[in-house]
Amino acid sequence: MRIGLHALGIGAGADPLVISAVAGTAEHCGFATLWAGEHVVMVDRTDSTYPYADDGRIAVPSAADWLDPLDLLAFLSATTSTIRLATGVLLLPEHNPVVVAKRAATVDVLSGGRLTLGIGIGWSAEEFAALGVPFHGRGTRAEEYIDVLRALWRDDVASHTGSHVQFDRVRSYPKPIRRVIPVVLGGNSDGALERVARCADGWYGFNLSLETLPERLGFLRSACLERGRPASGLDIAVALIGASATDLPELEALGVSEIVLVEAPPPDGRDAADWVEGLARTWRVTA
Repeated sequence: MRIGLHALGIGAGADPLVISAVAGTAEHCGFATLWAGEHVVMVDRTDSTYPYADDGRIAVPSAADWLDPLDLLAFLSATTSTIRLATGVLLLPEHNPVVVAKRAATVDVLSGGRLTLGIGIGWSAEEFAALGVPFHGRGTRAEEYIDVLRALWRDDVASHTGSHVQFDRVRSYPKPIRRVIPVVLGGNSDGALERVARCADGWYGFNLSLETLPERLGFLRSACLERGRPASGLDIAVALIGASATDLPELEALGVSEIVLVEAPPPDGRDAADWVEGLARTWRVTA
């Protein structure tokens, strides 16, 4: 089973020295993927509910540094050579998908085809308002945007006519290395899992407990069956609460492809390498 690390881009993980030390050591130790999430803006007081915590509040302070994930992964494409790179997650309906297609393809080319585009639909109405993007309907908008991305990555001359995006016979280069970038959807709700079954290459379950994971995987498999697609073809990554290395055989038996460790690195880059090596020993990561 792959072991990924979601530690960069926020707070101490936004420091260039920490980024370089964590990324290089993670690659050397055998971690599979470096994940980076996104918020364009944060607010001090929010009426929106954060869906991945029992109290409905995100633990990241609103004043914390939060790097753009694609810019961060472009930086990592130059400082690493083999480790996979993933957005976890980019809030797709907040962005122009034609621009996202270009930026993601650029990172994929620079990294030699190592990019996975993890996307979500977002939860902060205040963030959408600051961007001038409608919060309502963001799920269906995200699904259309995925179609836009794939057309621009795949076709030399691409066209799309939809509810939100229209273009005719345009060229977008560079193309991804394989003319496709895996699209993984985040979210734990029924709606999110149904969206995975409809249009994604995989699922990123976030802040789940080991006790609730089997039920969510069962729901996802049922949703795939209803749509006539095999769930076995999905790439399943999960970030779990309270899991340990002893749970890896059970997770593998459940069909999980990758467990993602969501950890905050030390603020001093000189300590970051030792910190990653400690995680590797604890989780039995081998190169």
